[in-house]
Amino acid sequence: MAGKKYKAAAALIDNSRAYSYQEAVALAKKTNPAKFDASVEACFHLNIDPRQADQNIRGAMVLPNGTGKTRTVLVITQGAKVEEAKAAGADFVGGADMLEQIKGGWFGFDVIVATPDMMGQLGKLGKLLGPKGLMPNPKTGTVTMNVAQALDEIKKGKVTYRTDRDGNVNVLIGKCSFSDEALAQNFKALYDQMVKIKPSAVKGTYIKNCTVASTMGPGIKVSFE
Repeated sequence: MAGKKYKAAAALIDNSRAYSYQEAVALAKKTNPAKFDASVEACFHLNIDPRQADQNIRGAMVLPNGTGKTRTVLVITQGAKVEEAKAAGADFVGGADMLEQIKGGWFGFDVIVATPDMMGQLGKLGKLLGPKGLMPNPKTGTVTMNVAQALDEIKKGKVTYRTDRDGNVNVLIGKCSFSDEALAQNFKALYDQMVKIKPSAVKGTYIKNCTVASTMGPGIKVSFE
């Protein structure tokens, strides 16, 4: 997008400098060229080799102020856990019946939480769910017997993070309608998590650079000095 609104937004950014994270999130809101309540994302470029198993960063966390997005959750389970999931606020709950619907092309959900005893059946749908990033994983807390806790965290604003093949981690940190303080708190929590999970094999500079931006807006460099 190189329209007038984008150019006007980009003109507000001094590309020769990096901003404090508080300034950066405020500027991301200000430079949002969209008419809708756009999302704000943070992108970390890390000095890691994702091809190495011990450097392939993946996980999940609950942001202090949520993400501003309502997520539809499907719980794949059986037995007594079905009622637990319903009571905890799952949007859809089921077992083999739900798996058949997915096979038929139904994807009316954003996240799947599954109990371990269902992963054998779910695994057969890997080719459908994997490319969409919907396959549950213990590392992100979506394969668990504690269904109620998993649902609570997702509804409160749990985000997942994973490095791409170039060592980048992109994570949603909120909406442009959030206060500057709320976005800054979310960013700081995410930054602290990235630092906490630094692989021991990494030497030298770990975070090469970081930017924040609204969905359709220009990137803003963040300084950590």
